[in-house]
Amino acid sequence: MILPHILIFILGLVFGSFVAALTWRYPRQISIAKGRSFCPNCKRQIAWYDNIPLLSFLFLGGKCRNCRKKISFRYPLIEFSTGLGFLIIFLNFSSYYFQFIYSLILFLILISILVIDLEGKIIPDLFVFCGIGLAFFYYIFVNGSSLFPNLFTGLAASVLLLIIHLVTKGRGMGLGDVKLAVLGGLIVGPRLFLVWLFLAFLTGAIVGSILILGRKAGFKSQIAFGPFLVLAIPLALIYGEKILFWIHIS
Repeated sequence: MILPHILIFILGLVFGSFVAALTWRYPRQISIAKGRSFCPNCKRQIAWYDNIPLLSFLFLGGKCRNCRKKISFRYPLIEFSTGLGFLIIFLNFSSYYFQFIYSLILFLILISILVIDLEGKIIPDLFVFCGIGLAFFYYIFVNGSSLFPNLFTGLAASVLLLIIHLVTKGRGMGLGDVKLAVLGGLIVGPRLFLVWLFLAFLTGAIVGSILILGRKAGFKSQIAFGPFLVLAIPLALIYGEKILFWIHIS
């Protein structure tokens, strides 16, 4: 049946709208509980019918109804990406209730970290520690045998990035990335640990090269590494075994 897939995608759009608001407000120290969404330009509250995920952006032509200022494309992009993420998780884990719920919450934390670091070059400790706490809860009550191996992996990844941070005096790696590595290692585990870091550095190098060639950044420019650590997690979980198999037969 296609209906459950549509419903989970719509649910993802709704949570994506929340993530879009949260990741805009949090760095500006605006409480997510402080009233309805408002236009950053004219400051007027957005009516509920203009705040329908994805659809309102399309119906309004990407402009605020009141001041006609262009709405940032970040909002429909985050909403759609979250909806797609929910759908992918549903397709893979809908038969495993606890893993399904765990994956959805973890995904929301990770995409929030990605957006905030991408836009502001900061990884909030609160989000990282919530992710680590969630992972601990899951491993203790659902998959206890993976707790210590995955925890060791997270600590090992963190130490590795800390060394890079110290050697480069903070220019090559921030402390936020070091803390995020604990969460990443907890998620991917020891078998996919090196694949995860390899994919993070590879995607970071590719995007960095594109930015430099496009003159959007210089060789000495700081590029947030957190988004690549986050993006490499699902890549490692989905393609990690295939990569290991390819390396083995090569």
